[in-house]
Amino acid sequence: MSAAKLTTKAEFLAWLAEKGIPHETRDHPPLHTVEEALAHRATWAAHEREGAFCKNLFLKDKKGRLFLIVTEEHRDLKLNSLSKPIGSARLSFGNAELMWEVLGVRPGSVTPFALVNDREHRVTVVLDAPMLGHERLNYHPLENTATTALSQSDFLRFLKETGHDPLILDLEAAVSPAGDG
Repeated sequence: MSAAKLTTKAEFLAWLAEKGIPHETRDHPPLHTVEEALAHRATWAAHEREGAFCKNLFLKDKKGRLFLIVTEEHRDLKLNSLSKPIGSARLSFGNAELMWEVLGVRPGSVTPFALVNDREHRVTVVLDAPMLGHERLNYHPLENTATTALSQSDFLRFLKETGHDPLILDLEAAVSPAGDG
């Protein structure tokens, strides 16, 4: 494929097929929040609801470093407590323009799959360890109008294909005071 950004679901799914990465994709109405996603998935078949459904935070620190935090949708992460565990300082959300420039996605469609567009490797990928305990992982395929599932091992293979070596941490445990479990 060309060096152009992949910006549509179809382009991304074709890229996965070209790389031989097995996946399943289900189309649905645009889903903007975890609550909307939970309500919508209640109508899906049981096998389609398997695995980890995830949320993603595109962050920038005071030095201009970029981070993509990928965690299960139910995890409660506090932005101000993530800096130390990931080796950054004063995190804030990356704006829509920066998100488009680096990842080729719009707000509401942030996904680790957008790393396919981070060819300069500007983004540090941070995976919340408990998510990787699931055999099946689910993310938007560059658009929030579908969900693409793949195996945990194929997700790690995807990251390798894009040249991203993830930082894997249990983010809730990493921010807990010592002795709190």
